Amino acid sequence: IKILFPRSLVPNEDGKIDLSLLGLGDIVIPGFFLAILLRFDAHNAKVPYFPTDIYCKFPKPYFHSALIGYVLGMGTTMFVMIKFHAAQPALLYLVPGCLGSSFITALARGEVKELLAYSEEVEEEEEEEQEQDTSDKKND
Repeated sequence: IKILFPRSLVPNEDGKIDLSLLGLGDIVIPGFFLAILLRFDAHNAKVPYFPTDIYCKFPKPYFHSALIGYVLGMGTTMFVMIKFHAAQPALLYLVPGCLGSSFITALARGEVKELLAYSEEVEEEEEEEQEQDTSDKKND
């Protein structure tokens, strides 16, 4: 899958508009990062995972900052591509845009440690407690 963007709005000598390629990885990789940040925002807002309410409203500062970083990174990619008439790897600008904006948000909110330590993996002890609670309820 590929997405084509115009390099210029002025047609070339052949009457065609020069196009530039945006690969699937330039959308999917930052998309995964944005999804994780959205989960982090939900975690901070104490939104329950189960049952999931897809219409639940909660503050999304990390998601919005990274989305703005993505848009700025894509804009920078397009600007450099048009200015220098050369193809640019989009992730070269998208990664610093997304990571930088989320890190700046964490700095401003004083949550750098929480952001870096965030994980959705269930700890072994928590898993054992849940299994024991489940078996206790069955025995009652």
